[in-house]
Amino acid sequence: MSPRKKRSGERDRLDRYRSKRDFSVTDEPSGATSAPPPDAGDRFVVQRHRATRRHYDLRLEMDGALASWAVPKGPTLDPAQRRLAVHVEDHPLDYFDFEGTIPKGEYGGGDVIVWDWGTWSSVGDDPVAAVHAGELHFDLHGERLAGRFAMVRRGDGDQWLLVHKKDDHAVAGWDPEDHLTSVKTGRTNDEVLEDEANGDLAAPPKGRARPARSAAPESDGDESQTPSWPTPTVDELDALDALGAKGEWELQGRTLKLTNLDKVLFPPTDDDAEPVTKRDLIRYHACVAPAMLPYLVGRAVNSNRFPQGVDKPGFWHKAVPSHAPDWMARWEYPDAKPDDTVTYIVVDSPATLAWLANYGAVELNPWNSTTERWREPAWAYIDLDPGPKTPFADIVTLARLHKVVLDRMEVRAGAKVTGKRGIQIWVPVADGHSFEDTRAWVEAISRVVGKAVPDMVSWAWAKKERGGKARLDFTQNAINKTLVGPFSVRPAPGAPVSVPIEWDELDGPDLAPDRWTIRTVLDRLAEVGDPLRDLIGLQQDLPDL
Repeated sequence: MSPRKKRSGERDRLDRYRSKRDFSVTDEPSGATSAPPPDAGDRFVVQRHRATRRHYDLRLEMDGALASWAVPKGPTLDPAQRRLAVHVEDHPLDYFDFEGTIPKGEYGGGDVIVWDWGTWSSVGDDPVAAVHAGELHFDLHGERLAGRFAMVRRGDGDQWLLVHKKDDHAVAGWDPEDHLTSVKTGRTNDEVLEDEANGDLAAPPKGRARPARSAAPESDGDESQTPSWPTPTVDELDALDALGAKGEWELQGRTLKLTNLDKVLFPPTDDDAEPVTKRDLIRYHACVAPAMLPYLVGRAVNSNRFPQGVDKPGFWHKAVPSHAPDWMARWEYPDAKPDDTVTYIVVDSPATLAWLANYGAVELNPWNSTTERWREPAWAYIDLDPGPKTPFADIVTLARLHKVVLDRMEVRAGAKVTGKRGIQIWVPVADGHSFEDTRAWVEAISRVVGKAVPDMVSWAWAKKERGGKARLDFTQNAINKTLVGPFSVRPAPGAPVSVPIEWDELDGPDLAPDRWTIRTVLDRLAEVGDPLRDLIGLQQDLPDL
């Protein structure tokens, strides 16, 4: 459906709307703007409105205004439910993102949240004519509502019936009252009422916009600090556990459509009798998000997907898939060549992490560089890559030797076990370095270490030529080369995790590269924290050897 100009001879469609309101009292928009917003044309919004009675207002943009229906029980994805929808006065386009309170005594006095929004398309050629005729069929593409709907007028009055068709988006038993937060601000109606009662009028984001593409939180006004994210609530986790094999799950204001939740993705290890399911991976991604996201936010991410489980072949995925939700952050790679991936996912919210888990993204590898400085590394990587015959004790020795060299140069760095067989050392670097700088610097350090233990190290490129020895891989310091992110799961039985460690843990008798799994790493985080996190963004020059 495309936007339409107002038809000649038609009275002002907003006369009825304006006659009901005193705009010197209410903050509702008057519709007096001289032009519609630039993205106008095919938007829809549903607002949860607690006035004399709670109801939901469905508004479809058409013909220069928002055609509106009040739905007492709210729209549903359940095709077995028929909802009463009362056709009310058209609203102005700038009502699209209205959220706040309407004073008592005013028409519709109460509190309002933006419960869902997105775009819509009419099945027929002329939705305005369809409304006049009393039957409208349309598709919604929102954050909560999706699929084919139909509205049919009953008789000659304002009462209509709203139903969801039986299609791929239909969900039996779906209840809008199970989803009580705003897609605009994440607040409930109670919180909107409380904020405005306390004079906190700045709580909702300003501006007329489509659903936000980035959910990265603010950093308390200090750009030097890494932002933080909330953990899922007990109610959110209980709702995930209560789902059957599929269903919708709301996480921090985002509604995710989850499938095959009981699919086994990780077979058990010998000492772990319980397999790890997709539900377990989704739960882990949501819970570990506050620790993992600092390494992903503001970066393109490559994901290693295993939708059939890690005991089946997987594949690397870089491009944003066509079915990705509109709210997911994206980045277009400016230097992409004709055969390169152009548009990448930027993982900046717990909901994005959960969405990736639902699509079998087991392993997450962030770019070294940020989307703002894509040609400059943020880290120098020292990748201790074991050979087939390399014992883990040798990898630990190589890590210790690198630490001795780094300490002599007074360079700060952090180590992490990979979750498989190796150890990586991440060295934060200041803005302005090139990948050629970090690659040459890491090679120089590794050559010094290699001379100290030549029997442990091979510099051969091909594994078959290394004689089973470890390789000190400095070649990972290149644009679009990635290493597994901290707290990412690895595709192996038991779901082991790549975990940052303290340097003195190299001396611990229980250290193993796959020591922690998704079932144990959260307890470690609660006890030890993340020793690598303080190095994120550290502006550190690389001294000469």
